[in-house]
Amino acid sequence: MKYFYPRIRDLREDKDKTQEDIAQLLNVYTTTYRRWESGESEIPIHILIQLSKYYEKSIDYLVGNIR
Repeated sequence: MKYFYPRIRDLREDKDKTQEDIAQLLNVYTTTYRRWESGESEIPIHILIQLSKYYEKSIDYLVGNIR
């Protein structure tokens, strides 16, 4: 999981999106998304699925099983 949090940050930044943009896309509070991206809280699987679809990456890629 050590690759996970920087990976979702990097994907967000590659799309020139803010944490607020992604939080709005996911319909969550920005503080909630910030906690997920920093690793303070675990991301629920349904959110992980949404991120996978949005970034067009597999869940394996997001969680660091594929480099």
